[in-house]
Amino acid sequence: MLELEENLKLLEELKIKLEQIKSSIKIDSLKVELGELEKESLKENFWEDTENSNKIFAKIKTLQKKIYNYESLESELKNLIEMNTLLELENDEELLKELLSHSIKLEKDISNLEIQTLFSGKYDNNNAIITLHPGAGGTESQDWVQMLYRMYGRWANSNGFSLKELDYLDGDEAGIKSVTALISGENAYGYLKSEMGVHRLVRISPFDSGGRRHTSFASVEVLPEISDDIQIEINPEDLRIDTYRASGAGGQHINKTDSAVRITHIPTNIVVSCQSERSQTMNKETAMKMLKSKLLDLKEKENKETISELKGIQKDIAWGSQIRSYVFCPYTLVKDHRTNYEVGNVQSVMDGDLNQFMKEYLKKIIKG
Repeated sequence: MLELEENLKLLEELKIKLEQIKSSIKIDSLKVELGELEKESLKENFWEDTENSNKIFAKIKTLQKKIYNYESLESELKNLIEMNTLLELENDEELLKELLSHSIKLEKDISNLEIQTLFSGKYDNNNAIITLHPGAGGTESQDWVQMLYRMYGRWANSNGFSLKELDYLDGDEAGIKSVTALISGENAYGYLKSEMGVHRLVRISPFDSGGRRHTSFASVEVLPEISDDIQIEINPEDLRIDTYRASGAGGQHINKTDSAVRITHIPTNIVVSCQSERSQTMNKETAMKMLKSKLLDLKEKENKETISELKGIQKDIAWGSQIRSYVFCPYTLVKDHRTNYEVGNVQSVMDGDLNQFMKEYLKKIIKG
């Protein structure tokens, strides 16, 4: 039966890929490390150093999850191969449908695990703060920002991440002038760091009565959310804090009191805003987290020892240096200019199908 032959071929390919992942993540070494940490947690004086014990428990939890993720896929693959063999001997239409469905899901799950083996950055495990801004072009580029924001929301939802809007500014006629969101979940930054840069859209404009083709640009900034154990010293005298009334697209964004907070770091001209929380105090706390993420990123890029060494940031965005193009007309194509990976199904990408783009980028930066 042709379907079974093709599915068995897929399963054999997945078996090879899973063996490569096993070698890459050193599953046997992880088990040894887990065993040693678990022994450590059983010692009588373990709880005397609370900070250390919490770190050990966090590491145990991480290792358990890595091992479980691998072993559950290994077990599922074994079951599917056995089911495939059984169906070669005994025809069962319902069981065949189930087999093919589970095989497709397993392929996706193994691909996602493969991506996780490519994470090598210091902050890859952190949550991600993502900010989108339109380029020149008014309504056209503001509408493009809204399309991208929807795309990342769909991606987050389909990959088990949560999205919390932190700041939102409506476009003049349509779209979004700027939006910042926190995308939370394991390795959120590891995935989304590949999206940092300028994104280019080519389409027939819905805002042009002449039906002409337009090119629009939007910038995507992605930063890791800084965890509490990372110390960033900021001089309070370097900050200007303003409060204002929140506004945005609809009732869920609007707050009738001056609870929104804008913080400006004067030496670098970095500005962050938050209006998502219920109180001014909470918005200020979230905005300070955002500022720390931006300052840490700048500090590491410029190889400075302290935040006080940082000076003014270049404000202009170079719109010509796009990382990816999304073409809707005269043909359909999404192409990443860093990796040359491309797909013809633009709509699937706009619906959040971004994992292969992320995977190709991660492979490229590891190879250098």
